[in-house]
Amino acid sequence: MNLEPKTVIILGAIKHGINKFERIKKITQIKDKELNETLEKLENNELIQVIEKKGLFGNKIEINVTDRGSKKVDEQIHELQTKWNQMSILYKTKDKEELKQCMDDNKSFFPTMIFFGVMDMMMFSMMFSMIGMAMSNYVPIENIPEGGNNGILDTGEGGWDFDV
Repeated sequence: MNLEPKTVIILGAIKHGINKFERIKKITQIKDKELNETLEKLENNELIQVIEKKGLFGNKIEINVTDRGSKKVDEQIHELQTKWNQMSILYKTKDKEELKQCMDDNKSFFPTMIFFGVMDMMMFSMMFSMIGMAMSNYVPIENIPEGGNNGILDTGEGGWDFDV
């Protein structure tokens, strides 16, 4: 089963300890309804488990990734790394046409690559310069980290390191 980029982002956030609905929503920047629907699909496919815990101030819902879900995230990150490596090689060999085609073919994966810190943002911006395009033509502006930050989860929210 191949997962949509937003689903991979949600599952990856959960895998790395973000296990409350509001925190997942904040980190992934996904609206309530879509997040809830995606979480239900992930639970139905046994990629996450939802646990209700009794707390001092009432019940709490905690979302955890299953072994199957964890493996799926790792596979997806490996696939993203492979796609990024392919683009890097095309950039380094200065093959503009092939690079543009590869970037067009993988456009939907860019936000996920940024989220997991798979790509080198400096090289990514230089790729756009090489093919004569603006980054905003490929990546929504809200998904582009400020200050050269490599990966949304690497912004002080816990300091995770994604090694593949």
